[in-house]
Amino acid sequence: MALARTIHADLLRVFLLTLVSLFAIPAATLVFTEYALRSQDAAFLQSVEKRIAADTRLSAADKAEATAFYRSHPLSKACDATAPEDKNFHDKVCSPYSMQWQFHWADRAAIWTIVLGAALLAAALVLGALAFANRGLRYASFVAGWRLMTVSSAVEVVLQSAMIVWLSFWLTAYFWQSYYVKLIAIAGIAAAAAVFYAIYTLFKKLPSGNEIDGELIGQADAPRLWERIRQLAGRVQTAPPDQIVAGIDTNFFVTEAPCEVRGQTLHGRTLFVSIPLLRVLDQTEADAVLAHELAHLGGGDTRSSAALGPKLLQFDQYTWKMRGAGLTIVAHYLLRLYRMIFAFALARDSREREYKADRVAAGLTAPSAIVQSLIKISAYASYRNDVEEKLFAQNRQHDGALGIAGFVAAGLPPYAGSDAFIEAMKTAGVPHPYDSHPPLLERMRNVGHHVPESDYGAIVATAPQASWADFIETAGAIEQRMWSDYEQRFVQNHELSLAYRYEPATEEERAVVLRHFPPISFALKNGNRIDISYAGLHPSAEGAAQIPWDEVKGLTYKDSSFGDTLIVTHHDKGLIGARTTKVKLGLGKQKEHFKAAVGHYWQRHQVMRAQQQQQRKEQALESSTAHQ
Repeated sequence: MALARTIHADLLRVFLLTLVSLFAIPAATLVFTEYALRSQDAAFLQSVEKRIAADTRLSAADKAEATAFYRSHPLSKACDATAPEDKNFHDKVCSPYSMQWQFHWADRAAIWTIVLGAALLAAALVLGALAFANRGLRYASFVAGWRLMTVSSAVEVVLQSAMIVWLSFWLTAYFWQSYYVKLIAIAGIAAAAAVFYAIYTLFKKLPSGNEIDGELIGQADAPRLWERIRQLAGRVQTAPPDQIVAGIDTNFFVTEAPCEVRGQTLHGRTLFVSIPLLRVLDQTEADAVLAHELAHLGGGDTRSSAALGPKLLQFDQYTWKMRGAGLTIVAHYLLRLYRMIFAFALARDSREREYKADRVAAGLTAPSAIVQSLIKISAYASYRNDVEEKLFAQNRQHDGALGIAGFVAAGLPPYAGSDAFIEAMKTAGVPHPYDSHPPLLERMRNVGHHVPESDYGAIVATAPQASWADFIETAGAIEQRMWSDYEQRFVQNHELSLAYRYEPATEEERAVVLRHFPPISFALKNGNRIDISYAGLHPSAEGAAQIPWDEVKGLTYKDSSFGDTLIVTHHDKGLIGARTTKVKLGLGKQKEHFKAAVGHYWQRHQVMRAQQQQQRKEQALESSTAHQ
């Protein structure tokens, strides 16, 4: 229930942000242009009527006729006047690029942008609803929506960027009879960058990598396993996989999408098997898992995923790229809303496919076999994750091999008898890289075989008499290579984490921090320099004091005609407001590198202090609990 509330709250938030991104700028433009046009109408009519009334050359009838004409032809309608008798009025008032011409077309552009936004919002909702109908419509609706949303969102970026630039001039020019070149330049540069980025990204071919961390298992490496898979595929009435990939990830899956394995591109049907999981499953339980995966092949699930998966990945990449380029944010939330709606349809379909594959597996083996395999896989994945989290949370460096596989294998049976295990299994899911799987209890009900929680531990602790891993001749060598690579990456990532966590307090900790955050020096004008380190900022100018990161509340970089300056805002108060320190720079081409480095090192310090604060809270809680 809590998860459902979170999802609904997130959907509502994205929907509201979509409304803001689609309509805020055009609505502001429309309000401004309508106000200006109505004000000009009133002022123009008042001025014209005064001139007509004061013109002694006109008879009363002529004055009445002229007044009636201007009252029926307000200034705001001049650009719409197309009748022959109105040509003179149109040409005088609405010459190209005149003020009236600009306001007229800005008003029209705002209206049509609002209409386009409403149409896109409706299209996102309708196409998302179609995805719930059936699998065929789901693919067709997403392809249509993908093209429509990406192209139209780029058009939105172009239109709204043009409005921002136009408003940056006319808002100040209209109300205060002056304009600011710097404001217009900033708006123009931001708009141009957003338009370029949106269009460039739209036509750029985004990567669609699908890399599997594993090694190929040839027919000669596991002839009995291959034969068993062919037998199961025949009983499922589907073609067997073209290749089997073995690894140490805690899942089994099939795919028909092209994938990369150790630099080799695989096509066709690929089955991934987890060697560590095969070692905890007996052959009947493993057969149930393999039959489940083959049922996905037979049911067309992988064919659908192969067609849709790359498009989903590219759509997601485009969506998130639109978030990081300033004004392109106007496109991000519409794309994100459409993707969220589509994800609900995919999640529902995924659950239905899992239920169906479970029933096929239960029919080919036994309901108890598929249920016990799900319990063992969930338990292994949960315990391995727990072991790795504890290793990663340690505040000391890891030396040499970690032996994660051995820890998990030795600790799984005792873990299965603990209270923590039962609590973890209540919300357990079976890990899978492509689908959102239903909860374990629902999958038990689906196959009609319920196992009470009190029996979970005995199932997990029971070692198989024979496993399919025993019939893969290369299994041991594959595990050794892959665990070695995995633990090396784990140690590297852990050390990087420590570089963020350490203050540092010892020479050993300092060495770790310096490996990832060495001092950086930037040459400034007049022979000065500024150094950045994990401790703070160190200007070398005469009289300049070092600035520890603990004293920094905010950083502002200002670039002006007098040179670039870093303004450091401190936590304490000055004479007026917060105390600040200004550091004259003069970096030239190095300024972007400098800004990135300052932000990176300051972020490290903030992460470190937040980590220390969290540790103090946990220690206080433990102390409080111990005294109760």
